[in-house]
Amino acid sequence: MSVTTRSTQPEGESEYERRKRLRTVTAASLLGTTVEWYDFFLYATAAALVFNQLFFPDESSFVGTMLAFATFAVGFVVRPIGGVVFGHIGDRIGRKKTLALTMFLMGIATALMGVLPTHEQIGVLAPLLLLILRVAQGFAIGGEWAGAVLLSVEHSPKGKRGLFGSIPQVGLALGLALGTLVFAILQVVFDDEQFLAYGWRIAFLLSLVLVVVGFVVRLKVDETPAFQEVTELSKQSSMPIRDTFRKPNTRTTVLGMLSRWGEGAAFNTWGVFAITYATGTLAFDRVPVLLVVTLAALVMAALIPVSGVLTDRFGARQMYLVGIAAYGVLVFPVFALFGTENLAWFTVAMVVVFGVVHSVFYGAQGTLYASLYPAEIRYTGLSVVYQFSGVYASGLTPMILTALIAAGGGSPWFACLYLVLTAVVSVVATSAIRNEDLHLTTGR
Repeated sequence: MSVTTRSTQPEGESEYERRKRLRTVTAASLLGTTVEWYDFFLYATAAALVFNQLFFPDESSFVGTMLAFATFAVGFVVRPIGGVVFGHIGDRIGRKKTLALTMFLMGIATALMGVLPTHEQIGVLAPLLLLILRVAQGFAIGGEWAGAVLLSVEHSPKGKRGLFGSIPQVGLALGLALGTLVFAILQVVFDDEQFLAYGWRIAFLLSLVLVVVGFVVRLKVDETPAFQEVTELSKQSSMPIRDTFRKPNTRTTVLGMLSRWGEGAAFNTWGVFAITYATGTLAFDRVPVLLVVTLAALVMAALIPVSGVLTDRFGARQMYLVGIAAYGVLVFPVFALFGTENLAWFTVAMVVVFGVVHSVFYGAQGTLYASLYPAEIRYTGLSVVYQFSGVYASGLTPMILTALIAAGGGSPWFACLYLVLTAVVSVVATSAIRNEDLHLTTGR
């Protein structure tokens, strides 16, 4: 029998103590996810602009880019393993300790990338070491997202579960914005030769400072009331991964993973692939493109809490459906605007589809997926849905789009059809999730 989550306000807690606890939870979730996603997507930006030249220099431009994106995808392949391992730890010993561990591992891996020798210096060992560090990044992020979402959702006040569930999602947008902004600044400060020689490394080494700040804040947060209840009642699952795929959870796990396909494909199209497409096919300068992605990510960060508030009013499933459907409808018009090869229209398209539309469903996603599982297996279940689907929904997207555009002789329309398909699958799967499948409720 599953544990029913108790009130998120501990007995005897004063109003001042409650507000202080919630401020700490908010800071821990937001800072932590910002740092972790900055680290993870910093690699994506570098794969598009740096790694294809420094670590795969003997290949053609197309092959070098594909190899760089292949190592990017490896991080997503490893994420399910990290999700299972850290999900088990999070469901057995708690959310707080697990999150501190994932942040430490991510920070070390990213900082080491900043001092990694290039192919010119150590030959084939360079891409091999890059691959190993990418594996470490993927392993760490595999346990990060679910824990950060649960830290917020399971501490949320009554009637504000959607808003608090959206807070970690803001961290993803801020992490992406911070990464692209830092790269843009470094390319302004340094010329091309200096940037490739050492300038790009500064962005990776900066991770150490961010990790220390996030680590300290996370150590101050209390364990969630839901996990405390599970512990007090001795209801921990002996094997959370098994129970995630055992009835009645089998259905929600499959539907959750399918519903994520559109979101993962969308994010990695607009946040990762678009950088390569704009600087390569459209021949835009790198700095303006990075600034456009930064702007879109900042708009997303500002609007995600709005999505969280609307989630509390209308429900997580409904908000997710509306956003995913809008993404599917806009794919062809967005690429048509890209095709004008006009930076202004590129900016408008990115702000609308990435900044506005993505915020609608991404703000509701954490709360929706947290609702799919009872507290005793929630960390593992949430990790499975998000990280297993990330392999095909997120990690492979840049490679698939690059290959489809090449197959179409440079035309993006095959790629657009693929993206629309991901939206259709997600809409159907989300629609199939029933109210009785949800263990946490939102909306009126």
